[in-house]
Amino acid sequence: MIRLQPFQIAYICINKEIMRKIFFVLFLSLLTSCSDDKKIDEPQITIGDNYDKKAMLTNWAENIIIPAYKNYQIGVDKLYEEVTVFKQNPTIDNLNKLRASWLNSYKAYQHIAFFKIGKAEDLYFIGHTNTYPVNVIEINKNINTQTYNLTSLSQFDKQGYPALDYMLYGLADTDNALLMFYTGVDAQKYRTYLTDLVTDLKNNAELLVNDWNSFKNTFISNTNNTNSGAVNLIVNAYIEYFEKHIRLGKVGYPAGKFSSGVQPNKVEAYFNKEVSKILLNEAIKASADFFNGKYFSSNQTGPSLKSYLDHLNVQRNNKLLSTIINDQFSLIQIKNNLLDNNFVNQINTDNNKMLEAYDAMQINVSYFKVDMLTALNIAVGYVDSDGD
Repeated sequence: MIRLQPFQIAYICINKEIMRKIFFVLFLSLLTSCSDDKKIDEPQITIGDNYDKKAMLTNWAENIIIPAYKNYQIGVDKLYEEVTVFKQNPTIDNLNKLRASWLNSYKAYQHIAFFKIGKAEDLYFIGHTNTYPVNVIEINKNINTQTYNLTSLSQFDKQGYPALDYMLYGLADTDNALLMFYTGVDAQKYRTYLTDLVTDLKNNAELLVNDWNSFKNTFISNTNNTNSGAVNLIVNAYIEYFEKHIRLGKVGYPAGKFSSGVQPNKVEAYFNKEVSKILLNEAIKASADFFNGKYFSSNQTGPSLKSYLDHLNVQRNNKLLSTIINDQFSLIQIKNNLLDNNFVNQINTDNNKMLEAYDAMQINVSYFKVDMLTALNIAVGYVDSDGD
């Protein structure tokens, strides 16, 4: 091993210090010369984020989330009124009124389903409310034995709107034949189960509305850019719902996107058969409205994901990312409007249209998960199981 003399060590140290300063100057020069370069294939972002997240959270809570929950509660309360009338007097007229309330509250649900935060997450709200396809055998077992606990996680596919779909449309092929289940020998069992299904929805709606009234201030003040920050939680819940429950659940699974064949029995509202498209369009509208910060009860808009991206000047191929996403929402609507109201018929006659609708939604999934999350410095906070 070679030993250096003290004067040699000092000489080297002085040279190192000089070289360090030279490299620092060169680095600053390089940084300045490259500051205007942009890669077309990557989202282009203006450096610095002083966006008012509290204002955005306030808009979400006060003008979108809470009004949507209250609207849902109104719909469920009306559904409860109608099921009470039907239970006391099961006629065709009362059955049709009950069905109308079922659809109205089901549509209202589409506007709150992606707010999986706080009490909604604690309650496993999506699982309890809209798990499909239902387990018909187990529903009939529940009715016959009358030994069930709808708060149990094992009861997901025996309750909620899909179970009501079965109870209101799937028991028989005609209305008169269906009515016999509510007027015959076992009528009390069927009336009780029907009422219990609606009561469960009503109780959960009340819990959610009450929780948001007290949770609102905590939500608005949680502006931290961490995994537990309110923006991060809502954005992840929003994207996850769009990806897994709208794109995949409403269209992809029934169209056979991830199976060896089509699965028409997995469409939403399978027994009604005429409202799957209505529910899909309602969910897409709710998704687009939230992205744009549109008030639930008016056309006014406030701080939103769109305005956040615009504030950062996020672009893709020299076009605002928010414009690209909204253009894609318009294309999604065009593709969805080409579908039959009856998704079972659509799948069995021309499944390609279902796959095209899926593909249109998938493009926005990519914009959300890659471009938007990167720009907002938010990590994906849920399990990505299908490789998107």
